[in-house]
Amino acid sequence: MKKIVLLLVALCITFSIAYGKQIKLLTIGNSFSDDAVEHYLYGLAEASGDTIIIGNMVIGGCPLEKHYNNSVSNAANYSYRKIVAGEKTVTLNFRLEEVMKDEPWDYISFQQASPLSGQYNTYTPYLTELIKYVRQHTINPNVEIIFHITWAYAQNSTHEGFANYGKDQLSMYNAILSTAKKALEDNNIRIFVPAGTAIQNGRTSSLGDTFCRDGYHLELNYGRYTASCTWYETLFNKSVVGNTYIPPKITPEQARIAQLAAHHAVKEPWKITPIE
Repeated sequence: MKKIVLLLVALCITFSIAYGKQIKLLTIGNSFSDDAVEHYLYGLAEASGDTIIIGNMVIGGCPLEKHYNNSVSNAANYSYRKIVAGEKTVTLNFRLEEVMKDEPWDYISFQQASPLSGQYNTYTPYLTELIKYVRQHTINPNVEIIFHITWAYAQNSTHEGFANYGKDQLSMYNAILSTAKKALEDNNIRIFVPAGTAIQNGRTSSLGDTFCRDGYHLELNYGRYTASCTWYETLFNKSVVGNTYIPPKITPEQARIAQLAAHHAVKEPWKITPIE
């Protein structure tokens, strides 16, 4: 009996190694990339037998223009958060050039600062130049660029940037999508994470417009989990529905809504899908 159990364990390990995907992801962002990838993405991957190393270069509220300026000046302005085997380390005063050499990243993502996310004139020429910078400095010549499509603010948000969209959630959401489409096309980016649509999907559910904790950052539990589910399904090309990783502070109902919201966003990124 013991030999049979050991054989089954060995077969499971072999299957996981053979079919589990291994990814090295770097996000160059701000607090919205923190919300999306730092807290639950690793657990979702692990639960499905996949492996991910996550790097996140963070400056709070940082727009593409500032990232570009940092690349030109080689400024040591970043908080570099790195998650390996589920353990996070934080290194301050890090440079973009340093992080390019830290790992042979499979994917490197960019996003715009949330107040500017639906204003295309704030993307140019910075996104294009940042992509050039990455391709010049990466140690993985096959790196893929990802664009992170972030979310609209809560309808009751008091963030001053909400005025850019008439303080209307759907206007902001539609502006973000329209801008993202143009950014993807102009920069020939084929991979994108529709986190904004996932959050908007979730808002149609029984949870309502509760996915932000302060009007713009994501709610710490099911809000962040929804974004991470969207990243997981995009990166690993596996349905997140039914993933067994449900953090303790998230109820099964909340997890189900989050997983469905993310799944439908990946399948239909340019429209809102009601979640019942």
